[in-house]
Amino acid sequence: MGKYRFIDEVSIIVEGGKGGDGAVHFRREKYMPKGGPDGGDGGRGGNVYFVGSSSLYSLLDFKYRRYYKAEDGENARGDLNGRKGEDLYIPVPIGTVILDEDTGEIIGEILEKGQEILVARGGEGGLGNKHFAISTARSPSKRTLGKPGEKRRIRLILKVLADVGLVGFPNVGKTSLLNALTGTGAKVGDWEFTTLSPNLGVIRSPYCEITVGDIPGIIEGASEGRGLGLEFLKHLDRVRMLMFVLDGTRDPIRQYEVLVREIGKFRGEILEKPRIVVLNKIDLLDEIPNLPFEFFPVSAKIGEGIEEIRKTLINLLCLQG
Repeated sequence: MGKYRFIDEVSIIVEGGKGGDGAVHFRREKYMPKGGPDGGDGGRGGNVYFVGSSSLYSLLDFKYRRYYKAEDGENARGDLNGRKGEDLYIPVPIGTVILDEDTGEIIGEILEKGQEILVARGGEGGLGNKHFAISTARSPSKRTLGKPGEKRRIRLILKVLADVGLVGFPNVGKTSLLNALTGTGAKVGDWEFTTLSPNLGVIRSPYCEITVGDIPGIIEGASEGRGLGLEFLKHLDRVRMLMFVLDGTRDPIRQYEVLVREIGKFRGEILEKPRIVVLNKIDLLDEIPNLPFEFFPVSAKIGEGIEEIRKTLINLLCLQG
């Protein structure tokens, strides 16, 4: 499984298609070289939609393309109406929040595969001269041009939508655990904040797929904005289950208490999610400690205890959930 490069906030411009122009045209019949007006209408411009995709895990594609425009409506041709412009559907990951960057308004949030949110309307097509005939002007040469499409600056914010969010202090082995569980090959290092944005991996089983997110390390005071705390904590909104990862060599009871406190101060309802606790680095311990909560003893480095966690997640999220 490949590593997912994570980009969680981007700004782009979207624009609906321009409406096609109306036409000036007159019926031509035998013995009536210039009949009544019958100019066609221009086609409406295409709309722009965001649509939820289950195969995307980041906003990386938007880093390389920042402008999206739907197809213009076709101009009328004689007495024929112009064709409507094709709508543009832009795939985004599930969990994407869509904001109008100029007003700050939240336009919507993509919560499931296939969900569509309209973000820019196409322009109305122009009218042909058939619409302007009146008793005092039976052969009008008036028509109207198509209107431009709606143009908006959009900010996309991806709150990780993972089944399991790995939570822990910096350098407790969350990335190593993610690699052991899912084989993502994410970067590992022996310094704080090796992970500056979430890495995602997938556990695949015959029953379902489980997305696991390595949330960057939380520090004490994160709920008050210390370090990159608020940027990190926001991702916990969108996980189904929390996995607390504790370093067995660094007072795991205090780690657990601080994590619970910081998450609770940020948003208490996050703590209502199901959770499991993992005590990592047991290969460095002389014996497994007694802790006042249930936990899985593991060594992500050598793979000890990993299969039991994997089986537990599959049972909880695939077979029971």
